[in-house]
Amino acid sequence: MTQWQFVPAIVMPGHGVASGQGGDPRYPQGTIALQKPIFAAGGIDLDDYFSGTLNLSIQPWRYALKAPKRTFRTVQWTTAEFTEDFSFCDCQLRLSDGQTFTGFIYYPHPETKPEHLQAADILEIITTYIDGIYYGDAVILAIDPDQIEILPALLD
Repeated sequence: MTQWQFVPAIVMPGHGVASGQGGDPRYPQGTIALQKPIFAAGGIDLDDYFSGTLNLSIQPWRYALKAPKRTFRTVQWTTAEFTEDFSFCDCQLRLSDGQTFTGFIYYPHPETKPEHLQAADILEIITTYIDGIYYGDAVILAIDPDQIEILPALLD
């Protein structure tokens, strides 16, 4: 049984590429929609989840992967010449009204990601579509500390 670690977070705007809402003509349906079949074939079924990510800031903390639930290496998910690595960690998201949603921390490895990089305090979450959640909302992210570790902020 998972012993969740609870981390306060704030919903932040993202690049809009994962969902296709950012207007990138290369991915009109979003990158997640293109990646879902690849992840499903490798054991991470995202069919019940929204094809996009919810970006959460855990500032002043940052994080590091420990032992993700699943890592995909050299994924060729588009016709571009690059490949990417992705990891998934289990999580839950709790809203201020008590609603809880299960999902995954979606981690495109920055060393293989050509663009749309995230700050060290931003976690991308894949879960079901949540009506009524807005940028700036405070939420609680439950993580599996065996899969991902919360670290102190970097000092300037």
